[in-house]
Amino acid sequence: MAGINKVVLIGHIGKDPDIFTFDDGTKRMSFSLATTESYKDRTTNEWRDQTEWHNIVGYRYLAEKNIAKGDLIYVEGKIKNRKYNDRDGNEKYITEILAEKINMLAHPRGGDNASGGEYVGNRQGASANANTKTDTANSSEATDSIEDDLPF
Repeated sequence: MAGINKVVLIGHIGKDPDIFTFDDGTKRMSFSLATTESYKDRTTNEWRDQTEWHNIVGYRYLAEKNIAKGDLIYVEGKIKNRKYNDRDGNEKYITEILAEKINMLAHPRGGDNASGGEYVGNRQGASANANTKTDTANSSEATDSIEDDLPF
């Protein structure tokens, strides 16, 4: 029976992507992606956040995506483990997500999210996503336009 190696992540880019161009012109992009889950601590009854960091790699047309630190993105791909030698000749192992699809969900406007910046829709001018601050009068209108922009 064949196995399935499928990863779906939604998270924030940790730093601007590194772009590398090979001799044959093929481009490779790599960046870190943070995904955060919230849970309620049973002992203190307080909400806690747990953040996981993922190494994302994309080739060819994915390496030309206009994404930057702080952007909220959707990534589809597969898990890859590889071995390499560091500068001292030691064998190292790394786990990466080999991206097959990357979609922009939102990017911060006026600074990063940690400093209170709002999020706006994708760079093609789509409507604001669920993280955008909206007043209650416009919430149903915003919800209708969000459903069309979801990547799944």
